[in-house]
Amino acid sequence: MSLSLFDLSGKRALVTGSSQGIGFALAGGLARAGAQIVLNGRDAAKLGNAAAALRAEGLSVEELVFDVTDHEAVRKAVDGFEAETGALDILVNNAGMQHRAPLEDFPADAFERLLQTNIASVYHVGQAVARHMISRGQGKIVNICSVQTALARPGIAPYTATKGAVANLTKGMATDWAKYGLQCNGLAPGYFDTPLNAALVNDPEFTSWLAKRTPAGRWGKVDELIGTCIFLASQASSFVNGTTVYVDGGISVSL
Repeated sequence: MSLSLFDLSGKRALVTGSSQGIGFALAGGLARAGAQIVLNGRDAAKLGNAAAALRAEGLSVEELVFDVTDHEAVRKAVDGFEAETGALDILVNNAGMQHRAPLEDFPADAFERLLQTNIASVYHVGQAVARHMISRGQGKIVNICSVQTALARPGIAPYTATKGAVANLTKGMATDWAKYGLQCNGLAPGYFDTPLNAALVNDPEFTSWLAKRTPAGRWGKVDELIGTCIFLASQASSFVNGTTVYVDGGISVSL
């Protein structure tokens, strides 16, 4: 009985920004837990390569190309998929970007891109998918936050602002939609070895600092996020709502 709580068989999960990095890892993990996966990205060729890699494992994968920052494109893609293919039972809002610069010199256009990619996309895709979940009386939404949801570091103040906003939007989703049977939660990775963090991973000085700063003493591996995502996407979290779970090797709780 206890293991069946984590079984995602018969469920379909849309994972945004899933052609690489954390999104790709989470999509594969959900698929191995039984879910049918819908990969999303803007680059059809890149998305196709990601889908082919998962299909090579015998996993059930579909592709849905749309720009998460375009409200109308999101609505059209989600509504069309629901009508033509079937229900989206799980949504993982993973699409995101980073831009590093001192706050006093931070470009305004980069700030706007961060707002649109990291927070507006969660609203656009979350609303489009939730409208269908509400009509069915059930659904799981997992919003990818960050250790920067709780902490700040020099050079990424706007990113920190967007990830703090994702956590608060998650609380708002839970407050509005729990009564309809939806569970909406956040998953906050710490420092993980991903393409988004490539510049930091390749910086020996930063890696040395991180190892000393993190109780676990190392970078995270993307597969270490899968278990928490499965929990938040499954029946095991049926009364968990509006919370953000940190998977960060202890960095957010230590000095």
